[in-house]
Amino acid sequence: MTAETLHISVAEQRLLLFVQGELIRSYAVSTALKGVGNTENSGCTPVGLHYVRAKIGAGLPANAVFVGRRFTGEYYTPALAARYPQRDWILTRILWLCGLERGINRLGRVDSMRRFIYIHGTPDTEPMGLPMSHGCVRMRNTDIIELFELIPAGCRVSITAE
Repeated sequence: MTAETLHISVAEQRLLLFVQGELIRSYAVSTALKGVGNTENSGCTPVGLHYVRAKIGAGLPANAVFVGRRFTGEYYTPALAARYPQRDWILTRILWLCGLERGINRLGRVDSMRRFIYIHGTPDTEPMGLPMSHGCVRMRNTDIIELFELIPAGCRVSITAE
């Protein structure tokens, strides 16, 4: 099964997966605490049309920890979290987004890829349905594993404020 489109609604805190125009899955997500915005260092979730530039983490177990898009060899636990309280936990899988709209989310100070905007797993203790991230789109680990398997690299992603 391949996906035609992912749609992320910041207002609804939902990610929708469409295959051949039909809604196949709907997931609760967590976007940026600071809202929407495309400028670098804003801490906001970028809007507009994107695509999945890279899929990272295939075959790793849930709670695998990533830093700089590399598996650290660690697995998230409450004890590990207590040792690194300032870490922004990027777990399980990464879907790295690249903007498609020059001047909106591509190139210059608005480039989503250079901002390292991902769809990724997060600790299961983090709430979904509430904006809490630093700009990325967070998902439950079981959900990101499922989504990762359902979509190809290159999949289109639309992110809207609505």
